[in-house]
This record gives sequence, structure tokens and C-alpha cells, in this order.
Amino acid sequence: MKRFLYLILALLTSWTTVSAQTPKWVGKARKAIISIVTYDKDNKIMNTGNGFFVKTDGTAVADYSLFEGAQRAVIINSDGKEFPVDCILGANSMYDLVKFRVQTDKEVDAVTLAKTPAAVGSTVFLLPYASQKENTLGRGTVDAVTQVESKYSYYTLHLQTGDKSVSCPITNAEGEVLGMIQKSADSQSADSYAVDAAFAAELSLNALSRMDYALNNIGIRKGLPEKQDEAQVYLMMSSSLPADDYLALINDYIRQFPASHEGYLRRATFYLDQKGEDNYKRADEDIRQALEVSEQKDDAYYSAAKMLLQIVANGITYPEWTLDKALQYIEEAIKLNPMPLYVQTQGDIYFGKQDYEHAYACYDRVNHSELRSAESLFSAARTKQLMGSQDEALVLMDSTVAFFGDLLTEKAAPYVFQRAQMKVEAGKFREAVADYNEYEKLVLGKASAEFFYVREQAEMQCRLYQQALDDIEKAVEMDPKQVLYVVEQVALYTRFSQFDKAVEAARKGIALAPDNADLYRMLGFGQIQLKQKEEGKKNLLKAKELGDPNAQTLLDKYAK
Repeated sequence: MKRFLYLILALLTSWTTVSAQTPKWVGKARKAIISIVTYDKDNKIMNTGNGFFVKTDGTAVADYSLFEGAQRAVIINSDGKEFPVDCILGANSMYDLVKFRVQTDKEVDAVTLAKTPAAVGSTVFLLPYASQKENTLGRGTVDAVTQVESKYSYYTLHLQTGDKSVSCPITNAEGEVLGMIQKSADSQSADSYAVDAAFAAELSLNALSRMDYALNNIGIRKGLPEKQDEAQVYLMMSSSLPADDYLALINDYIRQFPASHEGYLRRATFYLDQKGEDNYKRADEDIRQALEVSEQKDDAYYSAAKMLLQIVANGITYPEWTLDKALQYIEEAIKLNPMPLYVQTQGDIYFGKQDYEHAYACYDRVNHSELRSAESLFSAARTKQLMGSQDEALVLMDSTVAFFGDLLTEKAAPYVFQRAQMKVEAGKFREAVADYNEYEKLVLGKASAEFFYVREQAEMQCRLYQQALDDIEKAVEMDPKQVLYVVEQVALYTRFSQFDKAVEAARKGIALAPDNADLYRMLGFGQIQLKQKEEGKKNLLKAKELGDPNAQTLLDKYAK
């Protein structure tokens, strides 16, 4: 009887030991562990490995080397179901870590991360990789703990592991995950290493992540930074991505920040760029949704108004997209927050409607606020010009240029040029030329061929003939294929009786524009002046044939 009791006791002791070695939490924790398969650009398998979910939304972590160079990846969960990896959320090649999100249709089982690190000498458990069916687990001890990246733990473990254990989690006795097993240089060693699971779980993207070498070595699309301001910058810097990837990124933004109008309006812009009635309908729905969900209503109305203003300017037509609708939106923004920036946009909309009186009133209001700027002053000047008030427009242009101070820089150049243009329209040609000269100094040798042509026109009006001739020659030198400049050059040569140059330039022009009647007329006239009467007559007849009304007069006078 005693021997029987001892046998029963031994069996009970053995059962208790097994139960202790396989805690109840193991079965549940194993559901968070996944198998991963990565593929190259030819859709061939690159690597297989492990990882585990750290969030119920499908966010998981694994070793970076598993993903390096991959163009796509899938995971297989504990039930044997396959899901695609949607995007990469962070990477650290030095510590061989990657964070990613899986495309799932429901919440997943995720591990619980330990809040405190394991102590030296404590027992840790290694959860098995996903394809293992039994609820066994490895057991080891912590030999050393060091700190990396200022706040994360790096464990040296007395625990033998193999390749199939890489990226599997180690836990404490409560099943909280402490770290992730890393690759070992010696598979036969009794020691192994694990990096803090929190390090992997807290990997993130930032506004400059598009330039991150480790991330760019993974071909799978990237997600968004977790902070909204950084996500906006990242989104802006990603507009050159392939259309599908960029749209997915916008959708990520909307999912992460559902109360921000930025995502909806950016998606609306995306649909606008794709063109077509269906895309315009989607864009309109997004504009409406942006106004509905936004927690910053005034900014949302302002952004929508700016968008409609641009849409109309680009000639896109859709029933709801009008300047009146844009005006309605900006008025709502001003009711909520009468910022001068919004008033400036209100003025731009009135300007687009050619309601210059109301546009000027808006610009004038801005010019009497803290937002007064060269742009707002120029807007007022341009509006006054279109209202027919040239003198007032020029006074405002003087204020625009004066806004930059006594010592002008290149930033003032566009406004100096515009003031010159206004002076030309007002008939103040010498003053205009002075401004053109100032503009040329400010742009530091970057004046275009068109500039020299425009200045030549003003110089001719105030009889600065040599300067005009120099400028038209410069324009032709810079853009010799622009027929307009060549015609003007020939006209000046003819006017100043430089017939040799006129004939040579006219021939070059005709080579560019064989049907230009002006060039044939001036060529013929120049040839006659050079005693080449027969050739000149032929070219005057050609000019007449091409419809030049003055050719016959020259024939009658010089080619009899």
C-alpha cells in the first residue's frame, strides 16, 4: 500500500512540474506569434522567419534582415491563415529590428509588453515559433542586462536557440514579453541574445524618414509617422510616389487622424489630378467630408475655399465648384475667425469674380493689419490698376517695393519688374526703363531673353536707341529660335539703316519661319537698299503673296 501511495505522489509531482513548465498563458500568447515570408522583385521567396503582433490593429515586429530588399511580404498566423504585409512603420538595421502593419479584417491577438526589465539571474521563457503546435516553451536565465539607445534593455541569456527562434519573444513568468531573440553567430552556443521588445514596438517614422537608408532598402511601402505634424510633412514629401502607394498613404493619414480635414482635402486633390467625372465626384465627397469632420472648422473652410479657387483657375468644371461656393466657404471661415489670411483669400476670390471694388476692400483691410506684406500691397495695386486708377496703383507699387527696405535684394525683383510694367502702361517709359535696369541688377545675371525684349520695347518708346539695339541683340543671342525677337531685331537694323545686318538677320529668321511676311518685306527692302534690286523685288513679291499690306507700296516706290 505504501509503495502504491508513493507512486501516486510521484505522478502528481511529475504532473505539477509539467504544469509549471507550461503556464496557462502560453496557449493564448502563441496566437500572437506569426510566420513571415518575404519576396523579391521577381516574386520569388527571399526569406522566411518569425515575428509577433504588438498591437491588436495588426502591428507586428520582426528582424530587419528578414525584410531587407523585399518587395512584398505575407504572414501566416497561428490558425494557418495568410495575410499581406501592408506597410513598414519603422526600421533599425543596427539592432536588426523592423516594425510593420499587416492587412487584416479584424483585431488580432497581441502580446503584452513587460513594463519593467528582467533582472540578472531571473528566469525567462522562449515562446515557440508559430508553426509549432504543442504548447512547449524554452526556459533560460538572464546572465547580463545592458542598456541601448539610453532606455532599452539588451539581454544576454543562458538559453540555447537556433535559426527558427530568431525574432521569437522571450517572456517573464507572467507571460509579459521582455525581448526578441536575435541571430546568434554560433548556433551551438549555450548563450543567446535578445533586444528589448519595447525597442521594436516603439520604432516609428518621422518627417525625414523618406531619406532613411534602412527604410529605403525595403521595397514595401512605408506607413506614416505617428505625430500629426510630422505625418503632414511626410505626406507632402511623398507626392512623387506611384499613384496607388500615395493614395494608400493618404488613406493611412485619414485612418490615423480621422478628425483632420488635411487628409480628405489631400485625397480630393489626388482625385482631381486623376481627372474624370467619377474622380471629381469622389473629390467633391472628400471636400464635404473634410468640412464635416474637421475639429478646426475655420481652417477647413479656408482650405476648401483655396482649393475651389484653384480648381476654377485651372478650368475644371463641376456643378458645385464655383467661385460663389468658394466665397461662401471663406465667409464661413471669417465668421469663425476673422484672420487677415482669410480676408486675403476672400479678396482673391472677389478678384477672380472680377469684382474689383470688393477685392480692393479686402486687400486694403489686410494692408491695415499685421499681415501687411509685399504680396498684399501688390494685390491692392494690381486691383487698382484694373479699376483704371493708374496713379493709385503706382503709389501702391511704390509701397510694395519700399516694403523691402532701402537696400533691395533679389526678393524684391519681381515687384520691381511689375512696377516697371505698370509704368509702361501709364506711359512713363523712362521711369519704367530705370526699374528694368534695377531688376537686372537684382537678379544677378539671371535675366531672361524675354526680359531683354520687354526692356527694348520700353527703350524704343523713350528713344534710347542704342540700348534698345543692344537689348534685342542680347535677346536673340539668348533665344535665337524665337522668331518674334528676330523680327524685332531686323526691324531695328532697318530703322537704323544697318541694311547688311538686316538682310543677314532676316535670312536667319526666314529659315526659322518660311511664311513670315514681315521678314520677306524687310529682307526685300534691305536688298534694294544694298543695290540688289531684283532679289529685293522677288522678296517683296513674296511678302505680298503672304499677305503683307505694305509690300505693294514698297514695290511701287522702290522696285519699278
